[in-house]
This record gives sequence, C-alpha cells and structure tokens, in this order.
Amino acid sequence: MTHALFTATFVDYLIIAIYFIFVIGIGFLLKNQANTGEDFFLSGRSIPAWITGLAFLSANLGALEVLGMAASGAEYGMLTGHFYWLGAIPAMLFLGIYMMPFYYVSKVRSVPEYLKVRYNEATRAVNAISFAFMTVLMSGISLYSMGLIFQVLMGWSLTTSVIISAAVVLLYVGMGGLTSSIYNEVIQFFLIWTGLLLVPILGLKELGGWQGMMNRLPQSFGHLWANLGSASHNSMGIEWVGIILGLGFVLSFGYWTTDFLVVQRTLAARNLRAAQNTPIYAAYFKMFVPLLVIVPGLIAAAIYPAIGKTGGPSYNLALPLLIERYYPPGLMGLGLTAMLASFMSGMAGNVTAFTTVWTYDIYQAYINKNATDKHYVAMGRWSVVVGVLISIATAYMAADFPSVMDYMQTLFSFFNAPLFATFLLGMFWKKATPWGGFWGLITGIVGAFLLYALIPASYYASPQAGNFWRAWWAWVITVIVTIGVSLFTKPKKLEELAGVVYGLTKRPNYASMSWYKRPGYLAFVAAVILIAINAWLW
Repeated sequence: MTHALFTATFVDYLIIAIYFIFVIGIGFLLKNQANTGEDFFLSGRSIPAWITGLAFLSANLGALEVLGMAASGAEYGMLTGHFYWLGAIPAMLFLGIYMMPFYYVSKVRSVPEYLKVRYNEATRAVNAISFAFMTVLMSGISLYSMGLIFQVLMGWSLTTSVIISAAVVLLYVGMGGLTSSIYNEVIQFFLIWTGLLLVPILGLKELGGWQGMMNRLPQSFGHLWANLGSASHNSMGIEWVGIILGLGFVLSFGYWTTDFLVVQRTLAARNLRAAQNTPIYAAYFKMFVPLLVIVPGLIAAAIYPAIGKTGGPSYNLALPLLIERYYPPGLMGLGLTAMLASFMSGMAGNVTAFTTVWTYDIYQAYINKNATDKHYVAMGRWSVVVGVLISIATAYMAADFPSVMDYMQTLFSFFNAPLFATFLLGMFWKKATPWGGFWGLITGIVGAFLLYALIPASYYASPQAGNFWRAWWAWVITVIVTIGVSLFTKPKKLEELAGVVYGLTKRPNYASMSWYKRPGYLAFVAAVILIAINAWLW
C-alpha cells in the first residue's frame, strides 16, 4: 500500500464501480453482434459518421491527451497547443479529403494491408510487426495512467492498480470487439467532458482569470508562435522550423493519416462520404480539447510552482492534483471516472487495432492462411488477452519517463515518421517501387533508433525538441532511400495501382449534395477556424 492523495468516499467508489459495470455490460450486450470477422474487427462497416467521428476523437482522447497533455501544459505552457492546432487538425482534414478514398475504396482491412497492395508483402510485414510492437507499448501508457490514478486514489500499489484496470478493458473489448469499443468511446467522450470541464473553470476563477494565471507563469507560457524565433526563448527549447517540420508535418501526418488506431474508426463508417467526414467532424471537437487538458496544466503550474522539480510532484499529477483541490466527495468520483474513461478509451483503441493487425496481417498472412472466419474471430479474441498482458508489462516502461507525453512522442518518432514518408510517396508517386518502399521504411526505422541511441538527450533543450528533430530526419532518410532504390528497381504496372495511387483513383463527386454534407466545404470551414485560433494565441 502507498499513501493515497485523495480521501475518497463511498459515493466516489460507487460512481467508479457503476461505470465499470456499465462498460462491461455494453461488451456483453454486443457480444452476439460480433460473430464474423467483418463485425468483430470493422463493425460491419455500418456505423454513422457522427458516431465514428466521436469514436475517432475519443480513441485518441486517452492518456496522451488527458494526463499527458495536462503534464505537458504544466511543463511547456501553451506551446503544447501546437499538438492540436498544428499537430492534429491539418492532418485530420488531409486524411478526410485525400486519403480516405484510398483506404475505403480499396476495401483494405488495415493499414499494413494497404501497404501490401501498394508495395509488396515484405513492406506489409515490416509495418505490421512494428505497428503491433508500438501499439502495445502505447497501450502500456494508458494502462500505467489508469494504474497511477488508482494508486493516488486508493493507495494501492501500481501493480494491483494496473491489473484491475487491464481486466476491465479485457472484458468489454474481448466480448464486443470494435463495435463495443466504438460505442464505449462515444459514451466516454461525453463523460470526459462532463467530468473534467469544471477543472479549468474553477482554476481560472481562483487565479483571477487568464491574465491572473499568466502573471504567475513564464512569459512564453501564454503564446503559440511569439517565442519560437529562438530555441532559448521558450520552455520547449525549439524554434519554429523544428515545430513545423517535426511536429506539424512529420509527426502529425504520420500519426493521423497512417496510424491504424485512428484509421480503423474511419473504416467502420457506413459509406465513403461518412468515412471522409469522420476525421473532419472530429476536427471540430478537437479544436476545443485544449481547454479541457492543456489549460489545467497551466493552472497546476501556477498553483504548484514545485511541480516537475526535484522533490515536487510529477508533471503527470497535474490534473489529479487539481481534481483533489476542487472536487468535493461525489463530484471527485465523477472527475476520477472521467479520467479513467479517457485512459480506457485510449487503451481499448490500441488493443482493438493490435488485434486486427495481428490477426489479419501477421497470423492470417504468415501462420494460418486458410482458416475459417470463425477461427479468425476466435484468434482476435485471444489476441485481446495477449495484447492486454503485454500492455501490463509495458506499463512499467512508461513509469520511467517524467511525462507520458515525452514517451508517446518518442515512440511516434521511431515508427510513424518513417511510415508517413512511405505512405506519402506511395500514394502520390506512381514510380515508387515495391522494394523502394520496403528498404525506405526499414532504413527510416533503423535510422530513428540510431539517432536516439547516438545523440544524447542532453544535446537537445528538451525531450520534445529531440523527438521533433528525430522524426524529421527519420522522414528524410526514408524519402531519400525510397527514391534512390525506386530509381533502380522495377515499379508496379499502372493497372496494379488503380485505386491506391492518386491520379489512378476515381475521386468521389458530391456536387449534388448540400454544402454542409460535403467533406471539402466542411474541411474549409474548419481550416478558417483553425487560422483564427492561431492568430488569437500568437
């Protein structure tokens, strides 16, 4: 047993218990609707756009956003907002407008399967294995975060907390598959907002509003762009070039357009237009999430000056400390349940993505190619168990990082940055060859690991600066090698690239529809709002 930060009452425990029973119940009710592979892994491609849009956002609204972004806000200030207004929205709009037609029309069941169609089996294998590895590592982040909450709430050991949290996710994902995960994610989205919105409201009230909070913080904490002229002028230790290239381009597009965790939600949509609108709808909600997660980090930094310093509380405790400060018994249970909901949605998203890639892109592709559909569903359920068990082990790796945000972005720089280069060239350059894609992806991943191993962390002003530059150079290595190898190897025939390469794929035409139903118009309005936010917080 460890010392509990909170003094929770019976009502708090009851709220958390009711939530756990509810999410497990959804999995049980949907169990009989997940009997085929299409149902279990892709929800039968039948979900409306507004539901897949909320699930798309909620699957990402996990440990990274709630615990990690609050920690990053306390560490770096409003510069963390770049992870949204530069590092998410543009890529989400790009996914909806340009990339979903490739994914959806080709009827691929996963991102690695797209790489098989565009390049070859070897490229698929590299991505499937690396994605499966990365996904369980990321799942460990959510599991560690859930364990941390139980630890500070009840005083349990981290091990006990992790095992109980893992068991709940195992039950509802194992029974209901992706459909259970999606509907739970929609419920969790509303629960997260309901449970956490009071934190920034009460915090700003205590500090005397936005300006009162800024008076207690470093000057750079209140701006997005004004202090990026020099790395020495901001807490993140990076200049605007690194932010744009590393985060705004490579890490952002690498995650939002190629990571199967989020792409899987779009593939569950009922038709192509719904699939395109899924990330665009999510972008509108995404713009306002910083109010829920980054602002509390700034409030924590203003109220607890020792946070993140030697002898002080960890940055990861920024949001839990504020919940303890502002929420009375009962309301505290709601706030903590909202945090647990976010972590469970993040972990469940990773687990469902892992099971699909493992079953279709590794097990079916290389171990058992001719089994029945029923067998693959059973394998998917068993892989949920395996994924959760591996996540338990990787949860302790996340504990070694001062911020879960730093850990997450480190993983993205290893795997997503090279993958984005492979996708970009594959979708928009007809002459990218199968072996060009394979060797480019391999060298990009290896190059990222070498950069991490050979360049000491002290070389960069902050962990995030290192992640941004490592991602950029891994992308550059992948592009150079892919182009170089493609110039000396045989490309695929044009008829083989129909439906998977820009210029050889029929674009959807929505001219007969009202403007508010057309992905292009919706994306344009979102872009205008995005520019206004950046100008306001310059």
